[in-house]
Amino acid sequence: MSARVDSWIWAVRLTKTRAQAAAACRAGHVKVNGERAKPAQSVKPGDEVRVFQGGRERIVEVKELHTKRVGPPVAVEAYVDNSPPPPPREHVAAAAVRDRGAGRPTKRDRRELDDLRGRRP
Repeated sequence: MSARVDSWIWAVRLTKTRAQAAAACRAGHVKVNGERAKPAQSVKPGDEVRVFQGGRERIVEVKELHTKRVGPPVAVEAYVDNSPPPPPREHVAAAAVRDRGAGRPTKRDRRELDDLRGRRP
């Protein structure tokens, strides 16, 4: 027994929609057993599926096949997650806050904000 890779990725909640799963396959972000996967490629229990999304790679081994979307507790039991732990989140700088009533920022203020946000070369 087998299932389409895009349908399985969506059913076990690795992507939010089936369209996103198919788009990830077409873009080359999904690999089955080390090979790029097209959306209609079949997967079976024991296959390794690698999904690159959101700046990180999810490496899962197929345990159960699902073609319909299942709830989170059931979805977690459908695969073995072999992914490396996500990198620690970097401390995000606090957004610049202007005093209420301070008026519109000057050109100098805008340049300082752009430098702070890394938007200026």
